[in-house]
Amino acid sequence: MRPSDSPQTDKPVSALLIIGVLAFSLFLQNVFAMKQALLFLVGIGLGMTLLHAAFGFSGSWRTLIRKRRSAGVRAQVLLLALTSILFFPVLGKVFPELSASAAVAPVGVSVLVGAFLFGLGMQLGGGCGSGTLFTVGGGHVRMLIVLVFFVVGATIGTAHLPGWLALPNIGKVSLVNEFGWLQALVGQLMVLAILYGALKWFEQRRHGEVHALTGHSDKNFTDRVIFGPWSLWWAIILLAILNLATLLIAGHPWTITFAFGLWGTKLWMAIGGDISSWTFWQGGYAENALNSSVLADTTTLMDFGIILGAMLAAALAGTFAPDSKIDRVGFITAMLGGLMMGYGARLAFGCNIGGLVAGISSGSLHGWLWLVAGFIGTLAGIWLRIVFKVDKPIRA
Repeated sequence: MRPSDSPQTDKPVSALLIIGVLAFSLFLQNVFAMKQALLFLVGIGLGMTLLHAAFGFSGSWRTLIRKRRSAGVRAQVLLLALTSILFFPVLGKVFPELSASAAVAPVGVSVLVGAFLFGLGMQLGGGCGSGTLFTVGGGHVRMLIVLVFFVVGATIGTAHLPGWLALPNIGKVSLVNEFGWLQALVGQLMVLAILYGALKWFEQRRHGEVHALTGHSDKNFTDRVIFGPWSLWWAIILLAILNLATLLIAGHPWTITFAFGLWGTKLWMAIGGDISSWTFWQGGYAENALNSSVLADTTTLMDFGIILGAMLAAALAGTFAPDSKIDRVGFITAMLGGLMMGYGARLAFGCNIGGLVAGISSGSLHGWLWLVAGFIGTLAGIWLRIVFKVDKPIRA
């Protein structure tokens, strides 16, 4: 069977999306700049990769804790390792002609509390930062509720962040600056290797075997590339390459949640809200973004691209089927999860992508603190899922 003859593909939706993506890319190039068009297309690639490989953090962390299966989390560790290998030489100025900034943030109470809240929220919401976007693109209506309250939480977070930053912290700590890019990279890869081995041991000890990352499909290679599913290995490689492309084109690593706070603040201003006391938006990149078109913001364009890329992947796979049935518990957990993720992401300088992946891959110590605090928050979130009767109690 040729790819074009796949009975699963939603051909009208796929065609409309492809035409729309190309048209919007040309619009961005003509009205703004080639940079905006390229980052939008990078977002398309990210969205397709995330959906075709079902690469998410909330579900993988929950599977590790509840079922002792580690494939998804091991894939994340490998993504961190590969992205670090690609990032560290660039950030260490091995190539002076390349200009890029690392995602380095203060290590302190703000990150600790924010990442904890985010980890808790992503279990209640059922998706992380990237997961919320690609599942919205995949047609999950409940995740629209999560996204709306994600934006609300992020907006409130921008108003409160200065107060949190006044709490104890040790400032920004860059491993690349402290030790040099090569020494920092070797040390980080050693830590990641130990973590990867521990995850394999954990699964082996419980089940007597370890699931591979390759996955299985009866489709031929061409069909699998277009329609999915993709293996976790494919996702690791593509996400790392696309993250590097973002670093080189945008000048900073892939981020997601800055745009949410931007959207919410613009909406608040549009209905007459006063932000004169919100120092987050006073000066620098944030003020420029607030005073410019939302389409000039690179994070916004990439977020739009992720949603549309996931929608295209779902249409190609024949899985785009919106479901509007949401019960009371589902609405409450979606609302609480979105609020916690939005607020937590702002306090922690990003979500699982902008705070965790970008932070660790940039050699920032705050990324490692994010990982620990976010995982503890996940444990609390899994317990709350049981309390809300979303999941059954964990069997010993």
